[in-house]
Amino acid sequence: MTTGRASVNQVAIARDIAAVAGIDAVSNILDVVCRITGMGFAAVARVDEVSWTACAVRDEIGFGLLPGGQLPLKTTLCDEIRNHRTPIVFNDVVEDPLYRDHHTPATYGLRSYISYPIIRANGEMFGTLCAIDPNPHVVDTPEITSTFKLFAELIAFHLDAADTVAASQAALIDADEAAVLRDQFIAVLGHDLRNPLAAVQAGLTLLKATPLNDRATVVVGQMEASATRMERLIADVLDFARGRLGGGVPLARLAEARVHEVIEQVVQELRAAWPNRIITTDIAVSRPVACDPERVGQLLSNLISNALTHGAPDGVVEVHALCQSEFFELSVINAGDPIPDHAIPQLFQPFKRRVTDQPQAGLGLGLYIASQIAKGHAGALDADSNAERTRFRFVMPAWAAIEETGHADN
Repeated sequence: MTTGRASVNQVAIARDIAAVAGIDAVSNILDVVCRITGMGFAAVARVDEVSWTACAVRDEIGFGLLPGGQLPLKTTLCDEIRNHRTPIVFNDVVEDPLYRDHHTPATYGLRSYISYPIIRANGEMFGTLCAIDPNPHVVDTPEITSTFKLFAELIAFHLDAADTVAASQAALIDADEAAVLRDQFIAVLGHDLRNPLAAVQAGLTLLKATPLNDRATVVVGQMEASATRMERLIADVLDFARGRLGGGVPLARLAEARVHEVIEQVVQELRAAWPNRIITTDIAVSRPVACDPERVGQLLSNLISNALTHGAPDGVVEVHALCQSEFFELSVINAGDPIPDHAIPQLFQPFKRRVTDQPQAGLGLGLYIASQIAKGHAGALDADSNAERTRFRFVMPAWAAIEETGHADN
């Protein structure tokens, strides 16, 4: 057990020696200490319950200690400093009534001495800043003691700052590693779910081709709707994982995509899925648009689904599309409770959902993926909301020169 404690203590001592060595100002501080006191030995020492350890040294008198060198604490005056947290200063031990009979000056052959505690921000004593000499020197002056106090505080500040930086770096590394592992898990999960889902969909196709009674027909229809929803959720998860892992949402852009046909197709699909809701269109797109039509369709589908889910249940959902000047604009408008201003910036963050009393089975990725699709097209997706209506608007350059393929960089 003793060996284990000693090993831990040695690790702590080595760490603290390295911490002091990492403070560039220490060598200058020791040089100034020797100059202003006239003493030949100065050190920054680590002090614990058993030992005095030199962390940085300036030795002009051949005292013989190097960084890492140790003295038994009980043989030093720092034992008293550690107990009382007060400095010790004397010009000549022979004339000092408190320390002329103390064993430390006699043991180490010193006449003059000054030592100030180095106190960390958390109240712990790290050690001391000290200077000694075998000859008497006038060191107990306001100028010298104030300088020692300032230097001790400066060393403590640097030690605390180094710990803060190290803790911040460790936290960033932990956070980055956790984020990578999470996103890799999501990507693997998405891929692994596709195979069993494909088997379920193939089985449903076979069942639909088989004569079924009414009850079985209803069940198969429900299963097919669930499988379609699962497929959409998996696609969202994979798009999210690609974006977070740096690849971005993949785009297959065309120089002249017939966007109006995509819009009409998406609207018809959602009308069929929501037969009790009204979706109107105002499409003024007479020319092709340079974009990935499937991704624009996905963006629109997410926006309309969002409006149907969170808008007023009896309200109309409006879809507007137009090419004006050099820009293509697509917007979806719905009635219902307004979105608070403070909540709008969070709508496009992953795993964020609008506050509502309605059940929400999705992952909260739809608007995030839509924003990434917009970004990949050098465009922007924004939202504004008031008591009359909520509008999501996507705007992008309509005729910009593009590559045949690309990614929506995260």
